[in-house]
Amino acid sequence: MTPGSTPTVRPARPEDVPAVVAMVHELAAYERAADECHLTAGQLTEALFGPTPALFGHVAVDGADRPLGFALWFLNFSTWAGVHGIYLEDLYVRPEARGTGAGRRLLATLAAICVERGYRRLDWSMIDWNPAARFYASIGASPMEEWVPYRLTGAALTALAAGATPPTSAAPTRPSA
Repeated sequence: MTPGSTPTVRPARPEDVPAVVAMVHELAAYERAADECHLTAGQLTEALFGPTPALFGHVAVDGADRPLGFALWFLNFSTWAGVHGIYLEDLYVRPEARGTGAGRRLLATLAAICVERGYRRLDWSMIDWNPAARFYASIGASPMEEWVPYRLTGAALTALAAGATPPTSAAPTRPSA
């Protein structure tokens, strides 16, 4: 990033996938979980650009259109509000581009999508020791301290699935992940 230049944000393109995958792995390393990150370019390409994409992405780029950061997100739905929202799965800006406004511009882009489409919320989670909490507070975001995230994976997920009622032919089908 050249000094004084301002990053711009645009929707992710297929040619951005290798850079975004690399940054996802950088993020996993930053979050001390590099061994848990298995994302491949093929997986991300399918998720973003396959026949039924359920994941969306934006990249912050420099003046030469090189990705400096990314936001990967999907739609959620609030039964209380009765409208969709955006769930930000990951936001990452490379260390050399931090402080350039790239993160703020990525979040502003998602906020603009929410406003334009009538969505009421932009949600995300972060690891509790991440210094980005100060940045999030500076833009007016607040932690959801009364809500505790839960996750079901591995053997527990498989065990619970074993007790499911077999799907009927009338049930809607979803693409596999």
